[in-house]
Amino acid sequence: MRSRYPSGSNFAYSFGPGPVTPAVKALLILNIGVFVVQQVFRELPLWFGLRPIDVVAGLQVWQPLTYMFLHGSISHILFNMLSLWMFGTELERMWGTRFFARYYLVCGVGAAATTVLVSFFPGAIGERLYDGPPIVGASGAIYGLLLAYGLYFPDRQILMSFLFPVPAKYFVMIIGAIAFLSAAGSGGDGVAHATHLGGLLVGWLYLRGRRVRLAAEIQYQFSRWRINRARRRFDVHQGGRPPRDQGPRIH
Repeated sequence: MRSRYPSGSNFAYSFGPGPVTPAVKALLILNIGVFVVQQVFRELPLWFGLRPIDVVAGLQVWQPLTYMFLHGSISHILFNMLSLWMFGTELERMWGTRFFARYYLVCGVGAAATTVLVSFFPGAIGERLYDGPPIVGASGAIYGLLLAYGLYFPDRQILMSFLFPVPAKYFVMIIGAIAFLSAAGSGGDGVAHATHLGGLLVGWLYLRGRRVRLAAEIQYQFSRWRINRARRRFDVHQGGRPPRDQGPRIH
């Protein structure tokens, strides 16, 4: 989004969510740095990309974490890092750095776990994932961020294909439907749609669990407040020194 503010005879322009937040900045540096190293050592995806057959065999169990820091092309990393900055910055400001970083990693690793699970499906879908080319990219985690953005800012306008403004809640529904239909398709287009779908699903489950815990905590604190309030109404206080033939004064 772009805004303009008058300042005397000049105008100041701003684009996007503003300054980069700490976790988003660290992720940007890490992803770009790994991409540069990847241009020198072309075999990195074979070791650190995601291949369910290697994970299941226990040969390269680190892949569900490391795959999200590799990218296949300049356009791939450009789109993911732009999305990370535009959507992640505002979420990190709202959540705080610790929760944002945890949510990002949970979505990324959860998307990888979903991919491994789908790779056991019978037919072309499972075969294409189980023993296919390594999966790389932060898209699983990015789709989790998109889901969170749609939940917390449902009426914000997002440019679909950079052309058509769509409310965030509908944007998430559209990309979710595309990911589901593409993952269910039999043709291979070089895109890990099951991983995208996994990022959406895991993000929704994680945030739903957080909301349930938050609601339970609010209900617990409210119950404690009611109990303490009722207790104060019936507390026993001694009003001065009572006569010898009377008990404590109740008021």
